[in-house]
Amino acid sequence: MQKGGGSVMEEFHDQEGQEYSQDSLRARSEQALGELAQALIDNPTLHNAVTAALGAREKAIEAQRAAMHALDIPSAGDLERVERRLRSFSQRLEEVEEQIDDLSRELGALRRQLAKSDDQKEKKPAKRTKT
Repeated sequence: MQKGGGSVMEEFHDQEGQEYSQDSLRARSEQALGELAQALIDNPTLHNAVTAALGAREKAIEAQRAAMHALDIPSAGDLERVERRLRSFSQRLEEVEEQIDDLSRELGALRRQLAKSDDQKEKKPAKRTKT
């Protein structure tokens, strides 16, 4: 049923026996889809339906926000802000902990020096003064 030994994908026969190459068929299909899309875009009924659907979506989102606020339920944005603040607080807390560790080490070193100084004073014999 193929003419000229071409593959089925390379040739297409319409009801009248005309041959169309794959490229020609693709071009006609794209043109038909383009015309269909344009007809849908130009259709006022479809335009009004899409506009109404988008408006209803916005109203539903706003109603959801109002209900969540009335029930004192935080939104995703609220939770993200809290998460950012907690991260910031955590970083600051880590910095404070590091500073406390540094101060603790310095204090320990000072105590050791003081203890060493006291030990040296005790080991030195007291100088006797002649009277």
